[in-house]
Amino acid sequence: MTTATAGGAPAAPPADKRPGGRRGGRRGVTGTRGTVAALFLLPALVLLGALVVYPIGYSVYRSFFDQAGTGFAGFDNYTALFSDETIRTAVKNNAIWVVFAPTVATALGLIFAVLTERIRWGTAFKLVVFMPMAISMLAAGIIFRLVYDQAPERGVANAVVVGVHDTFAESSGFPKAHPLPVHPLEAGGDGSFVTKEPARAGEPVLLPLVGVAPAKMPADARPAEAASPSADGKITGTAWLDFTRGGGGKPNVVDPEELGLKGIRVEAVRDGEVVATATAGADGVFTLPASADGALIRLPEANFHEPYHGVDWLGPTLVTPAIIGSYVWMWAGFAMVLIAAGLAGLPRELLEAARVDGANEWQVFRRITVPMLAPVLAVVLVTLMINVLKVFDLVFIIAPGSSQDDANVLALQLYRSSFGTDADLGIGSAIAVLLLLLVVPMMLVNIRRIRKEGRR
Repeated sequence: MTTATAGGAPAAPPADKRPGGRRGGRRGVTGTRGTVAALFLLPALVLLGALVVYPIGYSVYRSFFDQAGTGFAGFDNYTALFSDETIRTAVKNNAIWVVFAPTVATALGLIFAVLTERIRWGTAFKLVVFMPMAISMLAAGIIFRLVYDQAPERGVANAVVVGVHDTFAESSGFPKAHPLPVHPLEAGGDGSFVTKEPARAGEPVLLPLVGVAPAKMPADARPAEAASPSADGKITGTAWLDFTRGGGGKPNVVDPEELGLKGIRVEAVRDGEVVATATAGADGVFTLPASADGALIRLPEANFHEPYHGVDWLGPTLVTPAIIGSYVWMWAGFAMVLIAAGLAGLPRELLEAARVDGANEWQVFRRITVPMLAPVLAVVLVTLMINVLKVFDLVFIIAPGSSQDDANVLALQLYRSSFGTDADLGIGSAIAVLLLLLVVPMMLVNIRRIRKEGRR
């Protein structure tokens, strides 16, 4: 009940009855909570300022000074970012990373999540795909440095490529074989070797070669045999490795310990045309028909060309796509798990209604599943975009020294400019500021999305 004043106006309520009032000099509940909250937040704010705000501010400040840090350089360091060829390459490669790596990883994650939704062993498949996330970038870099090794016997990628190539293309058996000057063979001009004299019936042809390590000879090659003259006009001969281990052999003579060149292809050539062909047996002996009489005997280039060694994955041209492939291998599982979680929350009645209305699975996927997963896809895509801007380990480990400049990215260039042999902290700080500016738009997109979700 209020009391009236002399003028008839109601009197104000006591201090302890007013909203937000105080009794006995104590602060209200709201003020107390604000003070306690500030005290609890103070350590975190101090750490945030020391570990985040101060380094950012000092990097911006340092980016306006020269290499020594004593002279003001203005915007010279930022100008160098776009005038130095190495840094321009890093910027270009970062653009490639931001466009392709998150897109491919998100697309694969979406495909894996959708395809494994209905299969019985989908959980096991997801576990296998997600497993690379448990591996550090350093370990993944070492793994893929071996995967992309140029030698097919060590690099898995080239072992597969060479295996497929050799399935459809004939490989050479004796890539480094060649005759000696004293041999009855001479260079044919196209990588082949041709006899100096035409072949004659009844006179065995000798085709000695050197330059093949005995360990590289065919496993089923047998000691070479001197061919016997043919009585029906055919041309016979022997192709063999004219080399005796430990020495003692004679050139142009089939010695007992010398091996036949099994499988080597032999051609009879007359007036530039091949009139007959043959293949040497395990003992090096071959036989040509009588039509080869008077023709030159040729060992074609196909016997000697270098074998296919695969793709130069870590060369200047393919090193960046190769490293992006290793990144996708690691992060496709991350995208798959997040997308699968969003897929599990989709209302099934909408999907079933679309199927009842006659939509096929592709139409359901394109017109219903993907649009409804758009917020999740945006989260995954933006997260991976921020992540690829920080990629350093994979490039540093996988790219060899000869092509590291071609695979360079901003994070790696930041390390090289700040801590390399010719360190320039001004340039390094400018690169750090540039990376911050590239990340800020993506952070703003995430903040807007979080606020929008909070208003729902």
